[in-house]
Amino acid sequence: MKQKTIKNIIDKQKDENVALTSEKFQPLKYGELKKLVNKIARQLSSQGISNKDRAAIVLPNGPHMATSFLAISSFMSAAPLNPAYKTEEYEFYLNDLKPKIVLVEPNSSNKVLEAAKNLNIPVCEIKIKDNSPTGTFDLFKNESDYNLPEENDEALVLHTSGTTSRPKIVPLTNKNIFSSSLNISKALNLSESDHSLNIMPLFHIHGLIAVLLASIKSGGSVFASSGFNALKFLDLAKSEKITWYSGVPTMHQAILLRAEKNKDHAQQLKLRFIRSSSASLPPAVFEKLNDTFSCPIIEAYGMTEATHQMTSNPLPPKKQKPGFVGIPSGPEVCVMNNKNQVLKNGEIGEICIKGDNVTTGYENNQVANKINFFNGWFKTGDEGYFDEEGYLKISGRLKEIINKGGEKISPLEIDNVLMYHPSVEQVVCFGFKDKMLGEDIAAAIVIEKGKSCSELDIKQYAQEKLAKFKIPKKIFFVNEIPKGSTGKLQRIGLAKKFGME
Repeated sequence: MKQKTIKNIIDKQKDENVALTSEKFQPLKYGELKKLVNKIARQLSSQGISNKDRAAIVLPNGPHMATSFLAISSFMSAAPLNPAYKTEEYEFYLNDLKPKIVLVEPNSSNKVLEAAKNLNIPVCEIKIKDNSPTGTFDLFKNESDYNLPEENDEALVLHTSGTTSRPKIVPLTNKNIFSSSLNISKALNLSESDHSLNIMPLFHIHGLIAVLLASIKSGGSVFASSGFNALKFLDLAKSEKITWYSGVPTMHQAILLRAEKNKDHAQQLKLRFIRSSSASLPPAVFEKLNDTFSCPIIEAYGMTEATHQMTSNPLPPKKQKPGFVGIPSGPEVCVMNNKNQVLKNGEIGEICIKGDNVTTGYENNQVANKINFFNGWFKTGDEGYFDEEGYLKISGRLKEIINKGGEKISPLEIDNVLMYHPSVEQVVCFGFKDKMLGEDIAAAIVIEKGKSCSELDIKQYAQEKLAKFKIPKKIFFVNEIPKGSTGKLQRIGLAKKFGME
């Protein structure tokens, strides 16, 4: 039986089919991708780099970022890093990961050069030839034989976002990635006739696995964009004849702002589905997307430690439930109480997972491993429950739950209610310290352009829809809510930002 490796995923595809497209270059066919993967492995091997080593990749989003990840992870471990980091951040991550080499774009002036120099790590600029297929490149002139990785060898290493503590290292094996890309391609019924538009950053698990590798697992193709551009999205989607795309809720909202003004254009795309993950999709946005694009909206639930996907709403004829993240899609999923007992449908507890796509543990972090792993199960840190039909509802991150005088309140629930207010474009509720109650509720709100709204309006609206103890005490109107590197709205840290800690 063949090993479950990234290289075997690529090798299985038909040479003549297109794997990648982009704005500037000719499409890359699978046959050309296979040659590239083999050539880059030979070139790295010629430098004394083995399939047990790590290579950091610091490239802008686009076809070369996509192919460098595929080529590196087919031979050794890829460590993609955010190209927007500062020198100090690079020093932290490079010191943590200890890569043998750092890949950068031609004529790079990225801050990683300084960090790598300080740490004595060799840097290699990728070499791109004019008029070559999209994503093709060279690293070194010399080539030598190399050993193939095995399914339990590390193929990708990422850090957790580290919102409340030091980011943790998550090593993911070939088998983890093979399993996850298979789970996602099955859940979305992907085939070689599917063509996706990638708008997610390729230093993040969502874009790497759900878009890139799930497409390749099914023999489909991906348009490797240079990043998310809401203004260009509809025209690109039309010219590329895409069948689906995946994004985070803030991206969907930005696309909706333009698509709602041009519904005909949106519906002419005839998308098979739209996928949302990495943060909770407000039901109000689900409904607007469904109405504007006239296609199923598939909300999924993923995290780095699960090599992305854990649950997903199914495709028609099964139903998609707004506010729910679907049914288990690959790994086993259960809800446990604080005594590690599995709960019944309807009972709220911590969401736990087990399966071939789940990391075997954080690197050099016994404390975190002891907290997060129990009897083969990984504890996600998310709170939720299964409804009677087996669909999972996330009520929030355990560390984000607001404890107001003993009442446990999910800020996500309040977000979803306030999002229906006709003047609200975005909202994030959060807890802040209160002398009497321990914690109380605040909300940061972005108002839609051309509309007006007062604190009283919001509170009166909340009063009609929510129990009294769930009404935010403080409302902050802002032009923008802080987002993480993937466009995910940041809840943790907002109390400090507004001077409430």
